[in-house]
Amino acid sequence: MVNRNQKVVEATSFAENGGDMALDWNAEVVTAMEQGVLVWSDDGICLMHNTRIFEVLELSPTDLYVGLSRADFLKNAIARNELTAEAVEATERRFASRLPFSFDRLLPSGRVITTNARPLADHSMVVTFTDVTEARKTQVELEEARETAEQHRRSIEDALKEQEAQRAEMTVLSDLDEWLQACKSLDELFDVLRQFMRDSLPDSEGELYVYSNSRDVLDGACCWGHDVLQDYIHPDACWALRRGRSYAHSPDKISFTCEHVKDQAAKVQPERYVCIPIIAHGDTVGLLHIRFATSNQSSSKIKDPIRFVMRCGERVSMAIANVRLRDELHHQSTRDPLTGLFNRRYLLDALRNAVNAAERCGEEVALISFDADHFKLFNDNHGHDAGDMVLREIGARMFDVLPDGAVPCRFGGEEFIVLLPKTGKTSVLEIAEQLRTTIEAVEIKYSGRPLPNVTISSGIAVFPHAGKLPQDLIKAADLALYQAKSDGRNCVRSS
Repeated sequence: MVNRNQKVVEATSFAENGGDMALDWNAEVVTAMEQGVLVWSDDGICLMHNTRIFEVLELSPTDLYVGLSRADFLKNAIARNELTAEAVEATERRFASRLPFSFDRLLPSGRVITTNARPLADHSMVVTFTDVTEARKTQVELEEARETAEQHRRSIEDALKEQEAQRAEMTVLSDLDEWLQACKSLDELFDVLRQFMRDSLPDSEGELYVYSNSRDVLDGACCWGHDVLQDYIHPDACWALRRGRSYAHSPDKISFTCEHVKDQAAKVQPERYVCIPIIAHGDTVGLLHIRFATSNQSSSKIKDPIRFVMRCGERVSMAIANVRLRDELHHQSTRDPLTGLFNRRYLLDALRNAVNAAERCGEEVALISFDADHFKLFNDNHGHDAGDMVLREIGARMFDVLPDGAVPCRFGGEEFIVLLPKTGKTSVLEIAEQLRTTIEAVEIKYSGRPLPNVTISSGIAVFPHAGKLPQDLIKAADLALYQAKSDGRNCVRSS
């Protein structure tokens, strides 16, 4: 059996003097390899190496030679900071296992050398050292390129998802805008908003508040997600109204809870909510308040609910402005500016509709036609301003006395007409008499002086007895009015 010393001598002879033709050929192959090659005996002594190994590992002949122990070789690697003590221990364990293994070492120059060890039949280990610096650099660059490409892909995917979410939101907002703009009244608008918010943000709760005519409070207009709507809130109870802009309360930032939220009946105060002032034509007319679920899981298709409700607030603002503008224009076109009563045009339309409805249902419709007695003489004696004050006072008393459903109208000058749907002769006589006595009892002062009491003369007519056409009813009521004047004024007569 060949002992270790013989192997060393043979390897040395092989390295220095060559051998037979086969050994010369093998030595030439090993020397020509790009890798450094090193053979360790089974007890860790260098049996041979090629010259390429010095270049690959950046060594000198004093660092590696036949007969050098592996322990010294690895200890020198630690001294050169190529390997750590822990890495050397792991390497020795791998040699002892007699199994193939590989690892990378980083040379002080920055080059990366991969070490591959394979067992031989005689229990020695052949180790190759390959410069993989460029390959590792290329691999790192490839991984970085792949990561960059993946980031770009995710960015594009996120952008497409965001774009799709915005398109979906805009579709919902466009639909909401169309319905809101079609609303003829605020009540219709409130119903539309309630339904849209319930469907678009099913995990939310909220309310819409609208300023009262006195502007001291905001009245509850509608709610969704719950059934408890506060009757009113004070303007200074909301940070959004106090600051004049939308306010989002979130646990992710410094936030202060609005007083109107603290006043809510809920035992647990919401962590996330938003308050949006509703502004129409530069004037704050209301407040949109929405509370969001604390859970991150949401059944809503809306990805950014705060952005969505902000845009909803803009559309609600415009819709309320449009409804109020329509109401104002309608009021101007149908109301008498002096008394606030309906005008002649509105009365004629309302009478026509009431007669048609009464004819279909077999009901009665009554008219009261009256005017102020000696009103021309009153104007001559006290002036037109005093006369206007009297007309306004008559209008005010009509609102006080007339029942719900009545249509009070200033027909022209000092002439007034009251339309009473679903009213018979007995009832209209009682109403006309109450109106007469109420106006007669009114005390009016002008410029600090009391004015004479004003009386009225009234005539009544009832459909279908006095006529089946609107103009017939008006004519019949006027004839009864003339009869009241002929009978001494300050009385009621029927056709």
